[in-house]
Amino acid sequence: MLDVPEPTTPIGAPCWIDLISSEPARAAAFYTALFGWTADTGGDPELGEYTMLRKDEKAIAGLSAQQEGNPYGNVWTVYMSTPDAAASADKAAAAGGTVLLPPVRVPGMGTLAMIGDPAGAVAGLWQAEQHRGFELADEPGTPVWFETMSRNYSAALQFYTEVFGWNCTPLSDTEEFRYSQARVDDRVVAGVMDTDRVFPDGVPSFWQLYLGVADTDAACERVVALGGQVLRPAEDSPFGRLAHVADPMGATFRITTLVEQS
Repeated sequence: MLDVPEPTTPIGAPCWIDLISSEPARAAAFYTALFGWTADTGGDPELGEYTMLRKDEKAIAGLSAQQEGNPYGNVWTVYMSTPDAAASADKAAAAGGTVLLPPVRVPGMGTLAMIGDPAGAVAGLWQAEQHRGFELADEPGTPVWFETMSRNYSAALQFYTEVFGWNCTPLSDTEEFRYSQARVDDRVVAGVMDTDRVFPDGVPSFWQLYLGVADTDAACERVVALGGQVLRPAEDSPFGRLAHVADPMGATFRITTLVEQS
């Protein structure tokens, strides 16, 4: 019998990330070189070949090819842990969201679905079986933070509270910076930022993820050397030294050093 890894996040929290890429082989080369990951390709060809990205032999993220007819390539997706993907999809629809992909079972691994929140940000649902989600977090080379950049802040807060049971607490509530932190079981799991007055017209709501690095400036140099781009240079924050980067195909993500919070 296979060992079932313990989940690293509670129910209702981000539990997995994956990338749809127009050039999966090139993407695998980029991320393995940047983070020291390994790439294991497998899965049922009828369901689409899926590459598992690992650090120290532990699952960190997934990678798959952009399917013909899918306009949403070169994008990272954040998945929320749920005990029942169908029930969570129904809750999402009832709370004003959209079910973009009804629940689909991946034999032996789990069940996934895709939803859109009322502001238009897309997230995944994951009901675990053998695959419990990322097996490492909160260290260099692993996921360390998740947030939705929302054009409808109040609707997003209400939606995620209703669907996933989040308890949201404002971190800042000014016209210049409106941001809440979400807790599940007293654990801070994600952020919600009001971008309606920050982003230019036409920039949609979206989920973004942060991957940890030991040295943000050095990692930015490495991104460029590997064919990626630095979209926003490294800058200090109370939560670490942050930068916004993209892989060679344009998939964006954030990198940050880690700061222990008191």
